[in-house]
Amino acid sequence: MPVFDYCFTVRAPIEAVRHFHRDTSALKRLTPPPTIVQIHSVEPLAEGSISRFTLWVGPLPLHWTAIHKNVSDRGFTDVQQEGPAAKWEHTHTFVPLTSDSTEIREHIEYEHKPGGWGLVTRLLFSRPNLYFMFSYRMLATRWHLRRQSGHPGRTAGA
Repeated sequence: MPVFDYCFTVRAPIEAVRHFHRDTSALKRLTPPPTIVQIHSVEPLAEGSISRFTLWVGPLPLHWTAIHKNVSDRGFTDVQQEGPAAKWEHTHTFVPLTSDSTEIREHIEYEHKPGGWGLVTRLLFSRPNLYFMFSYRMLATRWHLRRQSGHPGRTAGA
């Protein structure tokens, strides 16, 4: 089973990181162009909450239903209940480093479906594409946390 890990640090307290990820607009903020996110319904992040959305990759719609589990002050896991992959479990872990810096760890376990959808997910979820997606997410997270802190000139990186 393929696994993808990505880790980065932000200059923000864990409370700010947690608040950012609990915002129901976070998915749109974290999705890199040219992919477009169409939200159908998003419940506030809690144990068992459900998000339904479509990721438009060009003309290709990827319909997705995710259920959240292991929701805590230190992170959560979103599990694809329905979608393009045979399996997709994405764990977000927040590790406080200091009072004003947090490490964000992303861990994904996934499997491909057989046939045409398997070919699509093998292309979309290739290691280079996942690296690009999570590099974008790192930059977007840092940018939004810097804006929320009220310090637009402050660098939010490691």
